[in-house]
Amino acid sequence: MRALIQIGGVPVAAAREVIAAAEDESLDHHLRLGAATRALPCPEEPAEDDPAVETARRSVAALLERLGWSADPGPGLRSPARRRLVDSVAALVRLGYPCGVDQLLPYGRLAARLAVTDLDLVEAQPTPAGQIEAAVALTVLYEPVLLSLRRMAHAEESARRF
Repeated sequence: MRALIQIGGVPVAAAREVIAAAEDESLDHHLRLGAATRALPCPEEPAEDDPAVETARRSVAALLERLGWSADPGPGLRSPARRRLVDSVAALVRLGYPCGVDQLLPYGRLAARLAVTDLDLVEAQPTPAGQIEAAVALTVLYEPVLLSLRRMAHAEESARRF
């Protein structure tokens, strides 16, 4: 709960919903594990009349197809990660930066490898409740770790190249 609120920026009411979903044994394990991700703050739904958003949606759909990923988080559930991805790609489109499938695919492939590592850590927990707790904590706590490591890697690569 503390990680969701203090680090993830999740409102208290939404954090309670995450805990309730995580404890709801009528949901399958996959949906219970994804409760934290769905609760993290995400941008508003992009404007429908924005051409950059439509371009971004097409790029994201093509990327997901190329990766062989389902975009469906589950029945009746929204995908804040997809919304954030579309929003981010639309910003790149507006600024004229390359962000087609060829540019996004290496990031998707790296993310797939990270997911294996994350879920190995989750699966190492001996109980379903421990796995759900680990999924929540790792979702919230490892995102800043990944961002920091990426920035440090940029500095190292920049020093090497330039």
